[in-house]
Amino acid sequence: MKEKPALIVAIPGGAALAQSLAHSLNCDWTELAVHTFPDGETLVRIDAEVAARRVILAGSLHQPDGKTLPMLFAADAARELGASQVGLVAPYLAYMRQDHRFNPGEAVTSRTYARLLSSSFDFVVTVDPHLHRWHSLEDVYTVPARVVPSAPAIAAWVRGHVERPLIVGPDEESEQWVAHVARLAHAPWTVMAKTRRGDRDVSVELRDAGPWPGCTPVLLDDIVSTAQTMIAAAGALEREGWPPPVCVAVHALFDPEDFARLRGSGVSRVVTCDTVPHSSNGIALAPAIADAVRTLSASTPSTRHRTS
Repeated sequence: MKEKPALIVAIPGGAALAQSLAHSLNCDWTELAVHTFPDGETLVRIDAEVAARRVILAGSLHQPDGKTLPMLFAADAARELGASQVGLVAPYLAYMRQDHRFNPGEAVTSRTYARLLSSSFDFVVTVDPHLHRWHSLEDVYTVPARVVPSAPAIAAWVRGHVERPLIVGPDEESEQWVAHVARLAHAPWTVMAKTRRGDRDVSVELRDAGPWPGCTPVLLDDIVSTAQTMIAAAGALEREGWPPPVCVAVHALFDPEDFARLRGSGVSRVVTCDTVPHSSNGIALAPAIADAVRTLSASTPSTRHRTS
């Protein structure tokens, strides 16, 4: 029997991603219907036939607490309705930054969240998750997982939009990734030294001022939330006499106020990947995500957790 085409189901906020994936994978997509009752409980509904189809829930997991339960309800419903496989595409994967018990009594939520998602999905596809203490996604996720790298797309954008770029990482932790982007972009690179004293209390120092005459600095970071690191880094570059930097980030988590603060801090441009919907999105990763979904879905056994 010929397998039915896959179905992409957009979780809240994931419609653009679902549409792009469906176009690349030549399949249907639908938005997950979500209703919140007066008592705060949630009802979800998949308005499409799912029996004998590979169902892929799609959407970034920024602001995750309001999305996670509806997403898990939808995954369970898809299995009960006969889906042959249920996967998750979350370009931004939440709760990866709490990867250590920094203070007594804290929950290591990256591990807890991974157990929750691993029990509900057959595979997970994401983009550049925060892996500063975990060596790989498989250290915490027990289902097949694929990480789509943003470096090739970022490097291609830099080559096409910035003359004589100098790739600058805001801290030592970014060194390996920054060096990789710089190699792909055929550009020099350096990293800065960062001291963080709180969510909005950050200082950055340029350790190596060159010489890189005539270059345009490109500040590169993976996650931008309060934007304080980039603002501090831009200030450090200005004090050293560098021209206004181009700011490039993978995951745009900043709110409108923080985004406005970054744009007003003396930077020339702010560009992000389309992993989190934002007005700064300018680097498309959906085609690479679709390739990863195609490969991983085909190689992953179906119905690992089928409800009896």
